[in-house]
Amino acid sequence: MAPGSRCCLLLLLLLLLGVLGAPALGDPGPLEDVVIDRYYIPKICLREAQMGDFIRYHYNGTFKDGKKFDSSYDRGATVAGVVGVGRLITGMDRGLQGMCVNERRHLIVPPHLGYGSIGVAGLIPPDATLYFDVVMLDIWNKNDKLQITTLSKPERCNRTVENSDFVRYHYNGTLLDGTPFDSSYSKGSTYDTYVGTGWLIKGMDQGLLGMCAGEKRSIIIPPFLAYGEKGYGTVIPPQASLVFSVLLVDFHNPKDGVFVEHLEVPASCKRRAVTGDFVRYHYNGTLMDGTLFDSSYSRNETYNTYIGKGYIIPGMDQGLQGVCVGEQRRVVIPPHLAYGENGAGKHKIPGSAVLIFDVHIIDFHNPADPVEIETVFRPEGCNVTTRDRDFVRYHYNCSLLDGTRLFSSCVPRAFPSISALSPLQFSTFIKTQVAEGKGRLMPSSDPEKVIADMFRNQDRNQDGKITPDELKLKSDEDQEKIHEEL
Repeated sequence: MAPGSRCCLLLLLLLLLGVLGAPALGDPGPLEDVVIDRYYIPKICLREAQMGDFIRYHYNGTFKDGKKFDSSYDRGATVAGVVGVGRLITGMDRGLQGMCVNERRHLIVPPHLGYGSIGVAGLIPPDATLYFDVVMLDIWNKNDKLQITTLSKPERCNRTVENSDFVRYHYNGTLLDGTPFDSSYSKGSTYDTYVGTGWLIKGMDQGLLGMCAGEKRSIIIPPFLAYGEKGYGTVIPPQASLVFSVLLVDFHNPKDGVFVEHLEVPASCKRRAVTGDFVRYHYNGTLMDGTLFDSSYSRNETYNTYIGKGYIIPGMDQGLQGVCVGEQRRVVIPPHLAYGENGAGKHKIPGSAVLIFDVHIIDFHNPADPVEIETVFRPEGCNVTTRDRDFVRYHYNCSLLDGTRLFSSCVPRAFPSISALSPLQFSTFIKTQVAEGKGRLMPSSDPEKVIADMFRNQDRNQDGKITPDELKLKSDEDQEKIHEEL
C-alpha cells in the first residue's frame, strides 16, 4: 500500500472512531464560548435583539444529564430584562443577542460563562455546564416609538379622528409573539370611548389619531406606552409590547352639528322648505361604515312628515331645512342629534352611532299655502272670463311637484300614428318618452305595473287595444252622448 493511501486510511479510521464515541485524540477540553443552536427561526423577523434592548423570554434550564434546575414555565411568568449589559450571566447575555421574536435557541453555557467554580448553593454545583432551551417573546427599546401601519383606507374621507372625538372601533389585541389577549369581536360590540382624554392607554390614544371611518390599522405599542412594568391582570404580562389590529367604525365630536352635502340641486327652485312645511321624501339611512339600517325605497313609499316640529329626530329636522323639490342631499347626523347612547331599532342603530341619510325631496307644501296660479298663455282680445258656476271644457296635464306625470287629457304630440296600439306598442312608447326626458313614471314603483295600469285605464272597451277614440276626454264623450239623445 502506498504511503499516501495508508495516511488517508488512518485519518478515516480516526474520524469513524470519533463519530462512534471511541477514544480518539482525547477530550477536546472545556468550551471557550457559549454554543448556540438556532433550531427554529421565524420566516418574518422585524428586528433582532441588540445590546441594550429590553427582552421577554421563556426558558428551561437543565444540566448535561437532563436534570432541570430552573424553568420560567414552572413559575408561570416570563423573564424580562435588558440584554448585553451584565444583568444576566455572560453566557445568556451572549446567547440571546441577535434573536428574533418567536425564535427558539438551544444554548450550552460553559462554567466560566455561567456560575463558575462557585455555583449557586443548593441549586447549581461548581463548574457546571448549563443547558438552556429559550424562546424569545418580546423585544423593545426605550427609544422605540409607536409603529402604525395602514392596512386599508376608504377612498372617501371627509374628516379624521382628533383629540376629544368619541370613537367606536373593533380590535384584536395580541402580544408581540402573536398570543391573543382581547378582542371586541368576541364580545359582539365595538369599543366606544373618547380619544386623547386619558381613557385609553397612551399608545392607543396616539394610534387612533388621523384615522378615517372604515380605515384599518395595525398599531404596535411598546410597554412604556401601554401597561409598563405592572402589566394588566393575567392576560398582559409586565413589560409587554401590544399589537392592535383596529377597524374604525364610527366617530364624532360632541360639538359636532348636522353636516349637509348637496348632491344634486335643481336649476329652478321657486321655494325652499321651512319649519312647518309638510315634506314627502325618499331616503336611504346608513351607518358611518355603510351598513344600511332603513330605506323608504324598500317600502315603496315616501316618508311624509312636518319638519321643524319635533316629529322626526332633531338632526333630520335641521337637515331638511331649505330643501328644494327634486333636490338630493346627504345629511350626516351626530348621535346627540339622532338616537344618542341608546340607539334604536332592535340593534339596527347601535348606541352613539352617527347616521347618514341620502335624501331625495319629492314634494312639500305648507297647510297655509294658497293655490298658486301662473298664466302660461292668454289669447289676445279675451273679453269673457270664467265665473262661478260656469260650465267649462278644458284639457289638462296633471303631475307631481317634482315633475312626475300622473294624468293627462291630451293625446301626446309624439303619439304614434297607428290606428290602434297593442300593450307592447304602448309600453314601448311610454318607455321611450321617459328615456327622452319627456315624462316620468311615479317614483319607487314598478314601471311595468304602472304602464299596465295606464293601458287598462285607457282601453275603455277592454278589447286589448287603444284607439284614438279611446283617448278622448271623458267630458267629450259625455257631450257626444247628449247630442245623440237630442
